[in-house]
Amino acid sequence: MIKKYLSQIFILIALCFALGLFDALPIQAQVTGPQEIKWIWVSSLRHWFSHGGAEIEYGRRGRAFLDTDQIDGLRWPAQFPFQDHNVGESVWIGTTNFTQNVHGEDITYPYKVVCSGRSFMFLNAEIFPEEISLIARSPRPDVFVDDNRASDLESYDEVDLVDDSIKPDRMILNKYHTTIGISVTRKVLAFTQQYHDNYLIYDYVFKNTGIVDNQGTIINRDLTGVVFHFQYRLSSAYEAFRGGWSIGNSNYAKNTINDAVGQDDTHLLPAPNDFRAVFSYYGPCSASTVEEDIGGPNHSNGFIMAGAHFMGAVVLHADKSAHDPTDDFSQPTTTQFMGSDRDAQSIDQFDATLMAQKYGFMTAGHPSQTHAEQVGKDANGWPSNFSDNWGGDPGGYAAAQGFGPYDLNGGDSIHIVIAQCIAGLNRDLNKQITRKWFNNSGPFQLPDSSTTTDRNIYKNTWVFTGKDSLFQTFRRALANYNSNYQIAEPPAPPNKFTVNSGGNRIALAWSASAETGNFNGYNLYRAEGRPDTTYELIFSCSGGADKANVFEDKSAKRGFNYYYYIQTKDNGTTNDLQSGTPLVSSKFYTMTNFEAFLTRPSGTSLSEIRVVPNPYNIKAKDIQFGQDTPDRLAFYGIPPYCVIKIFTETGDLIKTIDHSNGSGDELWDSLTSSNQLVVSGLYIAYFEVTRDSYENSRLIFKKGDNTFRKFIIIR
Repeated sequence: MIKKYLSQIFILIALCFALGLFDALPIQAQVTGPQEIKWIWVSSLRHWFSHGGAEIEYGRRGRAFLDTDQIDGLRWPAQFPFQDHNVGESVWIGTTNFTQNVHGEDITYPYKVVCSGRSFMFLNAEIFPEEISLIARSPRPDVFVDDNRASDLESYDEVDLVDDSIKPDRMILNKYHTTIGISVTRKVLAFTQQYHDNYLIYDYVFKNTGIVDNQGTIINRDLTGVVFHFQYRLSSAYEAFRGGWSIGNSNYAKNTINDAVGQDDTHLLPAPNDFRAVFSYYGPCSASTVEEDIGGPNHSNGFIMAGAHFMGAVVLHADKSAHDPTDDFSQPTTTQFMGSDRDAQSIDQFDATLMAQKYGFMTAGHPSQTHAEQVGKDANGWPSNFSDNWGGDPGGYAAAQGFGPYDLNGGDSIHIVIAQCIAGLNRDLNKQITRKWFNNSGPFQLPDSSTTTDRNIYKNTWVFTGKDSLFQTFRRALANYNSNYQIAEPPAPPNKFTVNSGGNRIALAWSASAETGNFNGYNLYRAEGRPDTTYELIFSCSGGADKANVFEDKSAKRGFNYYYYIQTKDNGTTNDLQSGTPLVSSKFYTMTNFEAFLTRPSGTSLSEIRVVPNPYNIKAKDIQFGQDTPDRLAFYGIPPYCVIKIFTETGDLIKTIDHSNGSGDELWDSLTSSNQLVVSGLYIAYFEVTRDSYENSRLIFKKGDNTFRKFIIIR
C-alpha cells in the first residue's frame, strides 16, 4: 500500500516537472521527517548542513519559491547580502543485484539507489540520521555593543564541543545510515586563514555496516557495483534576483554553465590540469536587458555584476578499493552534467525502472564534450551562446561526479574527500569594472596591465580571472589536504570585544588574550549604515610601543549607525604564500550586528527639542543620514525618559516610541506601527516625560510634562 501511494505521488511530481510547474508554483518543504541544521559561519564561505547528509533544494526552511528560498547557502563572500550559490545538492548511493524484503516479499532489484537530495529527502524512511554536531578548535569571542550581545555567531555558531586538537577552525560531524546498509560519516572542515577560507572540505567514509534503519537493525550483505554520486546545482546570480533586477532565469540556475577539468576517457590530463574537478559559472541569458551579458552586469540597482563568481568541487582523494586506500586518479569515473528537473531527479527506492535510470546517470562516464563546450565557447574560452537556450530542461543543468564502482563486503569502507570552492572578483573591483563598462570610460586596463579599447574584452577578461582564482583555490585545498592540514594558523581573535555608544565618540575595547607568540598588533575596521557592506580601516597598531587595547572613534557622525570588527595580525613570518604579509584572524569572529551611534546628553528643557531634518525631502534622502537609512528622521534634545507619539495632521496616531536610554536622541525610520512607510504630509510629534529627571539635584523634567513639534515629509 505504501509503495502504491508513493508511486502515485511520484507520478504527480513527474507530471509537474514535465509541465514546468515546479519553477512557476510555490514548492513547500521537500524534506519528510524532522531535520536538524548546523551552520559554518566563521569563514568567508558560509553554508548550512543537514543531518540527512545533503543540502537540498528548499531543504533548510522548506519555504516556497515565492518566498525566495530556492537559492540558499554556499554564501561567498559572506560579508555581503544575497551571495548564496546553492540551489540543491545530493548524495546518491547505488549498488547492483540488491535483494530486499518489501512488505513480506523478497524482491531483487538490478539496481538499488538511495538518495539524499537533490530535490527530496525522506528522513527516517530512506535516510536515517544519527548525529550532527559542530566542533570548534576555539570558542567564539564575546562581542558586545552597549551591553547587548552583538554577534551573528550567537545564533549561527552553535558549537557542541570545543576541541583544540582539531586542525580546522570549525568541523561538522554528520553520521547517517541508509536502507542499502551503507552508513555514512561526513566531516566538513572549514578554515579561517585568509588564503584558505573560501572552500569547505567534505571528508566521507562510506561503510558497509548493514544497518538499515533507526533501530540499528543489521542485514549483512556483500555489495557489488557500489557507486557514490554527487550533484551540484549552483547559481551565481542570486543578488540579481533578490535585488529586483533578475536576469532571466538566473534565480534558479537555468543559465548556469558547467565544465570539468582533469579527466576524460584517458583519466588524468597533463598539467595545468593537475586536479580533477567540476565547476560552474554564470552563462549569458537570452532575457538579459544588456547587450553583452557575461558576468551578469547591472546598473539599475548599483553598479555590480551578480554573476562574477566561479564555483566548483575538486577531488582531494578517492580510494582505489576497499582494500587499497591510495588515491585513484581514475576517480571520479563519471563527470556528467544532469538536467535539474528531468534526469531521474524524483525519488522512489522501490521503483526499479527509476533506480535503473539513476544508476545509468551515476555511471555514465565522461562526455566527449562538457556542458560548457556544448553550449559553445569562443576563442577566448568565453560562452558564445545563450546558456538558457541550450538543452531543454526547464531547470537547467547541474554538475555531477560519480565514484566507483566498488565492491564492499561487510565491514568494508571507501574514503572520498572533496573540496567545494568559490572564487571570483572582489566586491570593490567588481563595482569598478562594472561602472567603467556601463559608462564606456576607457581606456580599459586588463589584468596583465595591457590596455584595450573594447569594453567587452575588458569586462569579460576580468570576469574570467575568477576561473583562474578558482583553480588556485583548488590547488590550495589540495595542498592543505596533502599536508595533513598543516597550513599556517592565523592568530586567534581577542576573546572579548566591546563597543559603547557615546555623546561625541564611540568607545571600543578588546582583551589582550591573543597577545602571544608572533602577535604583531591589531587592525580595526568600521562600516557605516549596515553591517553587510564594505568596511574601512580606522585604526592599526603593531605589537610594539604603539600597541593598544582601546580606541575612541571620534570621526563618527551623529544620526548614523556604525558597525565594527577587529582583527589580530601576526608578523608575517608564517605566511608561506605571500611572504611578509601578516596572517589575520577572521573578521567574522568579532563583526558586530548591533548598531553603535553617537548620543548626546538629554536637553534641559522641552524648548530644546528639534526634529531633523524638517522638512524631510525624499530628494535629499542619501545625504541626510546615508543611503542605508534613507527614511530616517531624528528627534534631538529630548528628555532622557519620555514617550513620543506621532500623529497625522488629522489626529490619527501612527507610531509610539518609548525613549528610555537616558540620552537626548531618538531615531525614527518613517515607519508606522504597522510597518508602513509614511506618505507626504504634515505630522505632529507629541513628547511626554515618563519619569522625573534631575541634574545636580535640580529637577529639570517632571513626569507628565509635555510638548509637541510639527514637521513635514515630502515624498
